[in-house]
Amino acid sequence: MGSSVSAIRSSSKREIVIIVSHNVGNQSLRQVLTTLREARLLYQYHTSVYWDCGWKINRWLPHRVRIELSRRSYPQLPCSQIFATPLREVGRLLAIRCGFTALTGSKSGLCSIKKVSRAVDRATATAVRCHRPKAVYAYEGTALRSFQAARRQGTVCIYELPCGHWHYEIKLLREEAALRPEYAGTISRLNLSVDREALQAFDEELSLADHVLVPSHYIRRTLEGAVHFKKVRVVPYGADESDGLRRPLGQSGRKLRVLFVGGLTQRKGIGYLIDAVKMMGSAVELTLVGSKVGTCAPIDSATREYRWVPGAPHGQILDEMARHDVMVLPSLTEGFGMVIGEALSRGLPVITTMNSGGPEIMRDGREGFFVPIRSAEAIAEKLELLSHDRDLLDCMSSSARERAREFSWRRYRETLTMNIIEILGMTDATPDFLGAVAPGLADSQRR
Repeated sequence: MGSSVSAIRSSSKREIVIIVSHNVGNQSLRQVLTTLREARLLYQYHTSVYWDCGWKINRWLPHRVRIELSRRSYPQLPCSQIFATPLREVGRLLAIRCGFTALTGSKSGLCSIKKVSRAVDRATATAVRCHRPKAVYAYEGTALRSFQAARRQGTVCIYELPCGHWHYEIKLLREEAALRPEYAGTISRLNLSVDREALQAFDEELSLADHVLVPSHYIRRTLEGAVHFKKVRVVPYGADESDGLRRPLGQSGRKLRVLFVGGLTQRKGIGYLIDAVKMMGSAVELTLVGSKVGTCAPIDSATREYRWVPGAPHGQILDEMARHDVMVLPSLTEGFGMVIGEALSRGLPVITTMNSGGPEIMRDGREGFFVPIRSAEAIAEKLELLSHDRDLLDCMSSSARERAREFSWRRYRETLTMNIIEILGMTDATPDFLGAVAPGLADSQRR
């Protein structure tokens, strides 16, 4: 066994193991990069724009610009492993700032997000052909050419899908647009329904993938009939570690402080939350944190009637969570609402739906409640219960913090490491590889 482990480790140092690509980067992607970097499995990361917060030019930039650019930094990686294809993404960002919407249109715009993704995909495919890695790890819309190149040379294709299958989601959201037409303008994912080329590409990416990683069983259910179930692995995302801040106890006699975090879109059920808050009258205070999506008169009215924070850095959002009593995320379809884990880490109970990824991390009646989709009445019922029973609210708050510690990002990295090693056929080397990044799992493997 020892010689086998040593041989695999020695081989892994020489091999080009994994190339990762993502069009713009996000929190879960950064955890993937950290995981692969710590496990010494990452070779290159391809994206659209890269910014180093250590560059001297940062001293001369306005604070707001520095914050914006920092979102495209990857401090967990050395710059030698990061490869950017920035032209179209820079053009897209400038066009958005200047209001040139024709340049960013989903189908024909020169700087649309689809073309940004394709540019990254082409660059990644070139790297796959040149370096012949053991695996390529890519995401929806940024994988087609990379996977085509990989399959020609026997490279393993790993596909992370953070949202439900497009056919399931578009059917559900079309129904919603018909039921609540006043909110239809906020459902941007419906724009995909007219882009047959993009939908065909998504299906081809799925068919080329050797393994599909998803953060929730909800996504897995949406894939039934679209991909063989043995390909799909559920690896739930994690939550931030609590920094000790505690949500103030639910004092009786004052209004219940309700928080919503996310894009103000009907895909996240914002209309049903607004209806529920109206049912509650003066018993609650509502804060909406997130940007408007499209045009919608009821949402415009809500942002005037209730407290609205159009956008905020991650730290400020966590502070908002620590100041509220309950978060409501009544999503119609969402792969994994990472704000749920963040809320729990701040001792904030959550009211959400079974379609949010919430069942992966919270329990009904313990850290919050699950309600049916499209039910303002069910939301109002749970808000009323918490408003009247502050002891239950405080008990849920304590349970939420404990639950978040169990489902940390560290646990996610350990689980992801195990899955990647199994996918790459390095199971004999598991205890050795996990020594740094997942000591708990490594010990269990040894036993």
